Amino acid sequence: MKFNTTRRGLVVLIPAIFALTGCAKDADSGFSGDVSSINEISHSLWTNAWLIAAVVGVFTAILIIWPAIFHRAPKNGPEFPKQTQYNVPVEIAYTIIPFIIVAVLFYFTAVKESQITKPQRNVQHEIEVNGFQWSWQFTYLDAGKDVKMTGTPAKPPVLVVPQGERVRYTINSNDVVHGFWIPEFMIQIQNLPGVTNHLEFTANKLGDFPGRCNILCGRNHSQMLFTVRVVTTAEYETYISNLKLGTEKVS
Repeated sequence: MKFNTTRRGLVVLIPAIFALTGCAKDADSGFSGDVSSINEISHSLWTNAWLIAAVVGVFTAILIIWPAIFHRAPKNGPEFPKQTQYNVPVEIAYTIIPFIIVAVLFYFTAVKESQITKPQRNVQHEIEVNGFQWSWQFTYLDAGKDVKMTGTPAKPPVLVVPQGERVRYTINSNDVVHGFWIPEFMIQIQNLPGVTNHLEFTANKLGDFPGRCNILCGRNHSQMLFTVRVVTTAEYETYISNLKLGTEKVS
C-alpha cells in the first residue's frame, strides 16, 4: 500500500514539475533579445526572473503536495497527530528566503534600469512623442520643430525610425497620464502632464512593431495605437526630406 501511495504521488508531482519548468523554457516567448538596444539589456533579466519563478513554483508545489499525499491518515483508526505551535527554523527560512529573492531581483532590476535610462552622447536623432486623448503626435526634430505627424483614434500614426541609429525621445502629455509602450522593444515610459521624460534606444531590426498606450487614460484609451516602422538609413533620410517638403503621408 505504501508503494502504491508513493507511485501515485510521483504521478502527480512529475507532471507538475515539468509543467512549471516548461514555463521557464518558454519564458521569453514573444520577446527577442536583439530587436532593440533595450532588449539587449533587459532580456536576460526577463528570462532569469521567469526561471526563478519556475523554481519557486516547483518548490511550493512540492511543499503543498507532499503532506497531502504522504502524510494522509491511515485507514485503520487514525491517531490525532502531535500538534506543534511553532517551528522557529522554518519560520526564519520562509521569511529570509523570499527577502533574498526580492532583494536580488530588485538589485538587478535597478542595474538594468540605470543602463536603459542613462543618456549617451552618440544620439543621432531626436523625436518628440506627445500623448493626448486619444492618439499620438510625433515631432521629428531632425526636420524641424513644426514638422509633426498627428494621429487619430480612427487613423493611428506611424513612428518612423532608422535602423541601427540611436534616437532620443522626449516624452510629453497635453492632458492626462499616458503610457508610451512598445511591447516588442520591452519598454514603457509614462507621458506625464507638466513633466518631460526622456528615453534613448536603437532599433536593430527592420519591420513594423505595434505600440499603444498602456495606462487607462479615458473613454477611448483602447484606441491609442501607433506603429513603429524601422527603416534603413537611406529610407529614413528620404522620409525626413519629404517631411520638410510637406509631401510625406504615412499610413
